[in-house]
Amino acid sequence: MTLLLLVILVAMVFEFINGFHDTANSIATVVGTKVLTPRQAILLAASTNLFGALMGTAVATTIGKGLVDAHFVTTTTIVCALIGGIVWNLLTWWLGLPSSSTHALVGGLCGATLAAAHNDWSVILWSVPAAGKPWYGWGGLLYKVIIPMFSSPALGFIAGFLFMALLYLLVARLKPRLVNAVFGKAQLLSSAYMGFSHGSNDAQKTMGIIALALFSATKAGQLDHLPGWLSFLKTSTFEVAVWVKVLCALTMAAGTAAGGWRIIRTLGTKMVRLHPIHGFAAETTAATVLMTAAHFGMPVSTTHAISTSIMGVGMAKSFKALRWELVERIIWTWFMTLPATAGIAYLCVKLTQVWSG
Repeated sequence: MTLLLLVILVAMVFEFINGFHDTANSIATVVGTKVLTPRQAILLAASTNLFGALMGTAVATTIGKGLVDAHFVTTTTIVCALIGGIVWNLLTWWLGLPSSSTHALVGGLCGATLAAAHNDWSVILWSVPAAGKPWYGWGGLLYKVIIPMFSSPALGFIAGFLFMALLYLLVARLKPRLVNAVFGKAQLLSSAYMGFSHGSNDAQKTMGIIALALFSATKAGQLDHLPGWLSFLKTSTFEVAVWVKVLCALTMAAGTAAGGWRIIRTLGTKMVRLHPIHGFAAETTAATVLMTAAHFGMPVSTTHAISTSIMGVGMAKSFKALRWELVERIIWTWFMTLPATAGIAYLCVKLTQVWSG
């Protein structure tokens, strides 16, 4: 029981850090274009994140039972997976680099489970077919994480470029002052859309981790002697309870309200100079990518979606508009996230095994 409470506590720490680490994803462009002040933007993001987090459980199900063999998942494994994600998120936040909290959690879970299974790679569910469903019914790390890891940034970049090019054609004869005024208002809607999509995708990941911890603890008999008022913790089948949804949604909203100024500056001002029309295009593109992925239960990176959308918008503006040395640093961080968090979590599990004898 103590270990289970520790899992929930560490999961909430991860969710809070995820909130302030990924706040930039929702509000960097609206702050960078000066449509809203940072305080106003954070309030908008926190509220829309909250509503988005309460919608659906497809991503939570993928995280909880679609990536690793649940038979090798214990409360200790989950704590180590979360520690891997937390350490990486704090490091990249300190460096001001927009890394993926999604892939940090996935990498941590895979690394910790691999260590718990004594290096048996079969515990990583690379591909899981679902009978009677079209191609998106396939699950596992390959179809739900690896392929979307490359396809969603590419889609964000291309769609951002094309959408921005279309907008340029539509406003070509309008005065810049009018364009800024119109899209300054429109960006309020696109920012809310981005915040909602962020909550619907990112908060569900921690929901899946907590649901997996409750299921594992129940299966192991750790909750057999709970007092009646704690019986709601028992979960004989994998499911995301309402109280888990609410807890994760509120925690992410609180983390979002705390802000993440280092990453906001990187995405909102350093990578490319943005005007309201660019912010509108980038947010609308990224949010659409995220909502589509959430529908299919794909835990894609909010960071990747918005970053590449901004890159695509910047390319439509001018090839020289992007700071390519910063873009290179960001992309290297993306590639390092999965192996780095997997390695940290793997070492944590091995250390606990040595400590317990």
